[in-house]
Amino acid sequence: MSVPLQWLFGFHAVESALRNDPEHVERVLVEAGRQDRRMREIEPLLAAAGCQIEKLSARELSRRIGSGKHQGIACAYRAALAQDESTLDQLLAEWPEGGEPPLLLVLDGVTDPHNLGACLRTADAVGVMAVVAPRDRAVGLTPTVRKVASGAAERLPFIQVTNLARTLGNLKQRGLWVVGTASEGEQSLYQCQLGTEPLALVMGAEGTGLRRLTREHCDQLIHIPMFGQVESLNVSVATAVCLYEFRRQRLV
Repeated sequence: MSVPLQWLFGFHAVESALRNDPEHVERVLVEAGRQDRRMREIEPLLAAAGCQIEKLSARELSRRIGSGKHQGIACAYRAALAQDESTLDQLLAEWPEGGEPPLLLVLDGVTDPHNLGACLRTADAVGVMAVVAPRDRAVGLTPTVRKVASGAAERLPFIQVTNLARTLGNLKQRGLWVVGTASEGEQSLYQCQLGTEPLALVMGAEGTGLRRLTREHCDQLIHIPMFGQVESLNVSVATAVCLYEFRRQRLV
């Protein structure tokens, strides 16, 4: 199955693709005459990648990629085929005995590309093994996701599965503790002392939270304490709060 070509644009997105996945960069478009510091800094990466470079006016560049927010640079990117549950099985099977317990992030139907990109960026920063998401009714690795993720989308395994409930069941069989977040969770995040265990953190979708079947496949539900007037956090913010708390528990 062929993978559709994507236009990645802006210096962060293009630089990330050139550094982390240059073999999938097919060509680069740059704004003719632009020779500022940022363009000079990226030139060695362009030379190392050996890809075709085309110089265009800013207007023609905008027309070619369908956006005016390109900062003077864009690349045609054809990512590898989406990873599936077999990749997750392989990652867990190859995890070294005696090493740090696996930490997975599971996203139950996140549809906003900015949220997914932010979740990937945090997951990479915290040292998550992989991010798991359903294939249907959820956003995939779009150009916006890659741009917001600032390189994490190319470094971190993003695994799309056809049946999330079944995947959670498989994770439990492999010895991972599956913890979901929900406002009705009996324990708070800070009472949950599971950070040093093999763990899969499950975050719900924007607005609707975890689906019923997903909740039923969680070993435990926890909540983030709220002290002000707002009732909930954006999913990417909540993900960062939870992941860093479990990372903190691994450091003490």
